[in-house]
Amino acid sequence: MAFNTKVDVADTELETNEAVAAEAEDVTLEDDALVEAESEDEAGEDDEEADESEDSLTYSNGVIEKIVAMATREVPHVLGMKGNLMHFVQEQFGAENLTKGVTVEVTDDNRVVVNISVIIEYGAYAPAIFDDVKARVTERLAAMTGLEVAGVNLRIEDVITPEEYEHRTSQHE
Repeated sequence: MAFNTKVDVADTELETNEAVAAEAEDVTLEDDALVEAESEDEAGEDDEEADESEDSLTYSNGVIEKIVAMATREVPHVLGMKGNLMHFVQEQFGAENLTKGVTVEVTDDNRVVVNISVIIEYGAYAPAIFDDVKARVTERLAAMTGLEVAGVNLRIEDVITPEEYEHRTSQHE
């Protein structure tokens, strides 16, 4: 039995030594990688692509959608936003969804394509509303995020009077 204990200890010591050696190799590899990275940085300082920083600023799609929805609601003759079934269910439980009626897609070159579904006032000129929405959304996104708008797709989901819209929204409350 004592022999087995010594063997176990020897095996444990061997495993420990192997683990220490493996960790030392990892450190060496990391150090080598750092040295290689530093030498590449020095060699490519004039190269614009080598000037990348570790800092970043990222917006969730929800933030962009919220900015777009709020900007759209600022446009005259836009009475409301038209959401999907999920938005309807959320509203039934009392949740106010500020991104209702808006989806965004980010292109490969970090520009934004915006899709908006709205309810407009009866009698208003839809092409003018489109121009106003496009201008307002583009201006707000640029001012708040610096993102460029690649396109705005406005879908008119309904045309109603302001009184009818107030009546509909008061029934849901």
